[in-house]
Amino acid sequence: MDPRARGVALLPFLLVLVSVTALQVHVESTGQVQCKTGFSESIYNAIVPRKLQEGQPLLNVKFIDCEQSGKIQYNTSSPIDFRIEDDGVVYAAKDLHISGKQAKFVVFVEDTDTQQKWQATVKLVWRSRKPQKNSLKDGITSSAPQLPEKIEEIFFPSHHFESNGYLKRQKRDWVIPPINVPENSRGPFPQELVVIRSDRDKNRSLRYSVTGPGADQPPTAKFSISPVSGQLFVNAPLDREERPNYNLRAHAVDLNGNQVENPIDIIINVIDMNDNRPEFLNQIWNGTVPEGSKPGTSVMSITAVDADDPKTSNGMLRYKIISQSPSSPSANMFTINNQTGEIITVAAGLDREKVEQYTLIIQATDMEGNPTYGLSNTATAVITVTDVNDNAPEFPVKTFYGEVPENRVDVVVANLTVTDKDQPHTPAWNAVYRITNGDATGRFTIMTDPVSNDGLLTTVQPIDYETSRVYVLTVVAENQEPLLKGIQLPPQSTATVSVSVIDVNESPYFVPERMLVRQEEGLPPGSALTTLTAKDPDRFMKQTIRYSKLYDPADWLKIDSINGLITTTAVLDRESQFVKHNMYNVTFLASDNGAPPGSGTGTLQIYLLDVNDNAPHVSPQEAEICEKPDVGAVNITAIDYDIDGNAGPFIFELPTSPSDIRANWTITRINGDYAQLRLTVGHLDTGIYDIPIKIFDSGNPPIYNTSVLRVKVCQCDQNGDCTDVERIVAAGLGTGAIIAILLCIIILLCLVLLFVIWMKHRDKERQAKQLLIDPEDDVRDNILKYDEEGGGEEDQDYDLSQLQQPDTVESDTIKPVGIRRLDERPIHAEAQYPVRSALPHPGDIGDFINEGLKAADNDPTAPPYDSLLVFDYEGSGSTAGSLSSLNSSSSGDQDYDYLNDWGPRFRKLADMYGGEDD
Repeated sequence: MDPRARGVALLPFLLVLVSVTALQVHVESTGQVQCKTGFSESIYNAIVPRKLQEGQPLLNVKFIDCEQSGKIQYNTSSPIDFRIEDDGVVYAAKDLHISGKQAKFVVFVEDTDTQQKWQATVKLVWRSRKPQKNSLKDGITSSAPQLPEKIEEIFFPSHHFESNGYLKRQKRDWVIPPINVPENSRGPFPQELVVIRSDRDKNRSLRYSVTGPGADQPPTAKFSISPVSGQLFVNAPLDREERPNYNLRAHAVDLNGNQVENPIDIIINVIDMNDNRPEFLNQIWNGTVPEGSKPGTSVMSITAVDADDPKTSNGMLRYKIISQSPSSPSANMFTINNQTGEIITVAAGLDREKVEQYTLIIQATDMEGNPTYGLSNTATAVITVTDVNDNAPEFPVKTFYGEVPENRVDVVVANLTVTDKDQPHTPAWNAVYRITNGDATGRFTIMTDPVSNDGLLTTVQPIDYETSRVYVLTVVAENQEPLLKGIQLPPQSTATVSVSVIDVNESPYFVPERMLVRQEEGLPPGSALTTLTAKDPDRFMKQTIRYSKLYDPADWLKIDSINGLITTTAVLDRESQFVKHNMYNVTFLASDNGAPPGSGTGTLQIYLLDVNDNAPHVSPQEAEICEKPDVGAVNITAIDYDIDGNAGPFIFELPTSPSDIRANWTITRINGDYAQLRLTVGHLDTGIYDIPIKIFDSGNPPIYNTSVLRVKVCQCDQNGDCTDVERIVAAGLGTGAIIAILLCIIILLCLVLLFVIWMKHRDKERQAKQLLIDPEDDVRDNILKYDEEGGGEEDQDYDLSQLQQPDTVESDTIKPVGIRRLDERPIHAEAQYPVRSALPHPGDIGDFINEGLKAADNDPTAPPYDSLLVFDYEGSGSTAGSLSSLNSSSSGDQDYDYLNDWGPRFRKLADMYGGEDD
């Protein structure tokens, strides 16, 4: 058996006598005990096996914190070998072998706030005992111990009092080691573990109890104790994966419930059994490895977990590869680290172009990979061989051909195709094309099609057929990712491209494109100015160039269509609105007779030199001068459209005639551009005066102009504002104001005239809609409108009461719902049909009906369906009575002789019904 397992098996069989020396306390008269912060003992002793395992609990030291600040920190003098938790349990920090009879170290407690420290000494004494070998139900020898056949007794520490009332400390005390209980025990339950006893049960009856998780705290009822005998039982199988240990506290009280012993701590460790299979974190693991990787390259790591104790062989896993698919080029391309699960390559020959993916079945077994006793599980590892640039792009042909028209940019000249065995659409497959020879001026570029990976040879600069008719380019195809070290570009990665240039008709161009001419203004029409020259770049085409004018804003020039001579058609004026900054621009066009024709433009810039051709005039043209209280003056200047040298300084003079000008006014020069006009008399009538002023410029020779300055003379207040109304009246209205008023009057009259014409036109349209009826067509004296048309009494059963006078007919709007006939026209505004004259006339009533029908057909307000038409109603009082009384039969006593009195139109009817029976 393993020595470490043997040492663990000894623990439940140790008989430990615990002698606890209590803190020295003073029993006051009140019966209260004074508390003192510190360890419960100054020296702790524990019996342990000689070989200790990492993480094995050794003993529990108790520290009393009276202030219960909770800010204490545990440590040991040998942290490499031993560690202590916050609950006071001391563990082995690593696998240890106790040399000699005992091991000794010190435990410390430090208050992190006050920096106060306490310490106690721990002594470990080793003792060996031959363990018993137990067999599990499945026949596998277990390293975990079974419960001992002899039940051990644990005594509460004895108390010894001195005569002064204080507890007497014992020099030595044994700490209770943990009790080990294997998990998944079959029972029978309850199963006795240990007996808790007090040495005071000899002279009195005591009751024992345990508290803590597993007893009276969740999970409850795992452990119980006999209150009389102190036997501690386990009541059900324990599961280490559910809870690895239980910390119980044993109590002893008398029959009155008074505590007779200080509680003691009992630690129960659940010993692990191999009852859990390894479980992989993922059932399918995915990894990648570059093709061409050398043996020993790490691919991926696979991890499995076992719920059993990882510190024992039950939870120690080992990995191995069960199978590999496919087995090309070798059945053992990979291996796995049996402890860490790292998969690495062990053979060369990974080639993505041959095998893109490998599938491995990985097995994890506990019990350190023991195939007989260990439990195992499997998972799948999918390894994808990633592409590297180990294949260069290759051209299928050595020479490509293309053609391009000259002067065309962004035109695809040729499509270069390559093949690459690497994975498509990766940096190792994407092609990059370079022109290494034949394009010194950089007129071509090659772009890569992202889908097909083809190279598109494109022009980026115009190509001139007259300079070069054929371009021979050398192109190299590479990848975005460099080739692997040691692999060179093959000859198939280089190709030649022959590009033919197609000659096209190019536009002529002027030499120079922009010509500047300096010319004095005032050049008369018909004068030759300059000659423009255009050239045709097509040296191999014999074409004729013709000139024309494209843009001449002032229409001052013309050009000879054959020789390009430019002459003037008007006087050149520098002061024209079309001249900007003394510059006049004209655009000309040169065209050839090619197919299609080409044309080019050239600009002629004429810099016009100023001549003294504009006389100055006064500014402002109107001014006000105060006569009183102080004689005023006004400052004037001159405006000359010429530039300096032909403009100012100016000379201002008053003319000699009329004589009153110089008598009433005087003008004084202020400087070269300004002068002052002032009254020379003390009194001048209020009004408006036109003062002529002669102004000379400084040209060579100078020219002058007599300008009129309108001056308003008025009396002013202290602020210099005119106060007399007569000045305003005398000023009158200017010519511009009078013209504006006249224009407004004319526009208003035109609007009135247009309104009258529109009204007359509207009346004519209304009259055109009226049906003009000849009075001769009237046959009765009283014909009124009615709304009935149809057959006689024999055809339809009509309510003839509707044929009444319009003033007695009931309005349609008050008819009850349902009375209106189906063939009656819907209610709406009636059309204005003509009314027959009331005067008797022998006209035919048929003409009247035809005219009414025509008017109804042309009525825009009539509905679009057939409806009753409106005809005149003859009214009541007729001697003929109702027409419905007429009968085609000749029987009866009716007298129709009165028909003879109705005129010649009813004579035929009188002959048919009147007279004798014959």
